[in-house]
Amino acid sequence: MATLMPKINTWRGTSRQVCGLFPFAAGANAPLVGVPLGKSLDGIGAVCADPISWFERGLISAPSMFVLGLPGLGKSSLVRHMMMGWAGFGVHSMVLGDIKPDYVDLIEALGGQVIGIGHGRGQINPLDAGNARELAHLLPAKERDALLADAHARTLTMVSSLVNIIRGSAPSDREVTILDKALRVLEAMTTATFQPVLADLLQVIQEAPEEVRLAALDRGSMDRYREVTEDLEASLTALLSGRFGEIFAGKTTVSMKLDRSVVFDVSALLNAEESLQAAVLLACWSYGFASVEVSQALADAGVGPRRKYAIIMDELWRILRSGSGMVDNVDALTRLNRQIGVGQVMITHTMSDLDALASEADRMKARGFVERSKMLICGGLPLREMAKVTEVVAMSEKEQMLLSSWQDPAVHDPVSGAFTAPPGRGKFLLKVGNRPGISFQVQLTPRELSLNDTNKRWDT
Repeated sequence: MATLMPKINTWRGTSRQVCGLFPFAAGANAPLVGVPLGKSLDGIGAVCADPISWFERGLISAPSMFVLGLPGLGKSSLVRHMMMGWAGFGVHSMVLGDIKPDYVDLIEALGGQVIGIGHGRGQINPLDAGNARELAHLLPAKERDALLADAHARTLTMVSSLVNIIRGSAPSDREVTILDKALRVLEAMTTATFQPVLADLLQVIQEAPEEVRLAALDRGSMDRYREVTEDLEASLTALLSGRFGEIFAGKTTVSMKLDRSVVFDVSALLNAEESLQAAVLLACWSYGFASVEVSQALADAGVGPRRKYAIIMDELWRILRSGSGMVDNVDALTRLNRQIGVGQVMITHTMSDLDALASEADRMKARGFVERSKMLICGGLPLREMAKVTEVVAMSEKEQMLLSSWQDPAVHDPVSGAFTAPPGRGKFLLKVGNRPGISFQVQLTPRELSLNDTNKRWDT
């Protein structure tokens, strides 16, 4: 007859408290620092982690995280769970473009701001640098100049990116220089009552001021100037009309508030073409980064409160596939963001999303997003992905097999007719550098479950 063993309760304590309980003591496999994510699958106890808390405690060198995993296994639920924990820590989450939408219900529950962008819902001005120029006068001269320089760089990157998307190819070096000079002309004209939009940028180029003509290298010939700027004028005109113009032609409809969490709801564009989706997502990212930078600059100068932010960049693949050179533009935005004291989370499905780019140079730069993220969290992935993942982070064979086992579908019980949950739902592997990974199961509270239903339209 089989012997029934009694259930042994688990108790937690410090090493000083439990040192006399050997050999029945087991160490936790992760520091209890950060948002409680769930139960450890390797040992006992909870797994706590988030890029901001670990950075503040010196466990990682930058507050950045990359999330990989197949659809339907809980990537968004994991990030939402982390966002709720951040709210308790006083960190404002900023979802800069929610296209499904996955985060609107949570932000509303947290008392945050929901900004609708899309046809008939709201516009976003690509030249809006987060009110940097309106608030720069509050700063000392040196800090003011630095803020305005960063705002100019972001705006130039944003406009160049839109031209890239509308054409499907990057603007030439000369065209970027023309845009640079034209933007500087506009910036000199900006006042509290005049906020430039794309139409104003096009007008400056058409009016051909001296500094813009010098950038065009027209050799004193207006005919040559018109020839050099014709393609650029055509691209800007296209951005002011049709599907792009409905979103980018006017001023930003709703300004972002910096004292609460915020989400840009772009779900109205769910069925739009990928190029338009990418343009809107990139505009939201640029505007969000710029707004946070303004807030931090004001805090540094003692004229505003110090706040903590976490920026969520979901659907990364939509941006990267929208045109040649977009990797450089995303990299420029995120690099400008590195020194302003915010956490950053990038989310996509697989490494194949990054390897699907046209040129090897772009693929290498895209893989760099993962390499530079100090915290990597992986959900279920196909076995063929393992070779690509291990190019950027070391994984043991056991860890690779674990991730591939989590991609299996739900199992059907022929007796009851019920389906079990997919084996990998809510299960993740946390990797930091080349250290052994920490596997865990995300555990949601009842209140969270009601905010994590991304299949609402299937409910009957």
